[in-house]
Amino acid sequence: MILRVKFCKKNYLKYISHLDLMRLFKRSFNKAGIPIKYSEGFNPQPKFSIGAPLSLGIESEEEYMDIELEHMPVDEFMEKMNQVLPQDIQIVSGKYLEGEDSLNSIIAWATYEIQFEIGNKIDKEELNETINKWILQEEINITRTRKKKGKMVERETNIKPFIKDVIVKDIGEDISIKVLLRTGSNGNLNPTDFMMALNRDNELGIDLDTIRIKRTGLYAEKGDQIYKPL
Repeated sequence: MILRVKFCKKNYLKYISHLDLMRLFKRSFNKAGIPIKYSEGFNPQPKFSIGAPLSLGIESEEEYMDIELEHMPVDEFMEKMNQVLPQDIQIVSGKYLEGEDSLNSIIAWATYEIQFEIGNKIDKEELNETINKWILQEEINITRTRKKKGKMVERETNIKPFIKDVIVKDIGEDISIKVLLRTGSNGNLNPTDFMMALNRDNELGIDLDTIRIKRTGLYAEKGDQIYKPL
């Protein structure tokens, strides 16, 4: 049976890499005595996957993982896992699936809360107007570097289709915005790249060292429908 769980990743543990997070869960399954299924072959591995891996240095309130288990009650799974997991990585909820598609095939969007300081004085209405004009452009291009056949290759990418919504939440000592960006196997926009382009094109004077990013939600997509994976 496939158990889909939601978990958080907060505070200092935002600096744990995706590979180390996978290792942490492997050790935690063993320590908690979870009846997880294993792959066959010379080097059997526990059968689980995390959807839309999080970039290093970003907190999250909502990550998802699919685990193939021999049946055990969801409450028991959560209790045993949370006893052995670090305090800042905890299972929040879970549900057994019936014929659902895999996380990596359905996750398409992510919401982020981004806080930052700005050098130029600007009010909420002015910033909203600036951002709205910016995302209405035909193209918003960034340069991405990829390794191809052993060489680093630069390529221009239009990120406008990867930006669905931007809302200015608050302006005080810090500015707080909420953004909905494309993520997953069908396209991905790192929120750091989004902020670099926003600052570059609008000359906002953002202090890039003050940027703090938290992923607050992940969403699946089927046709025109966007919905929570759990």
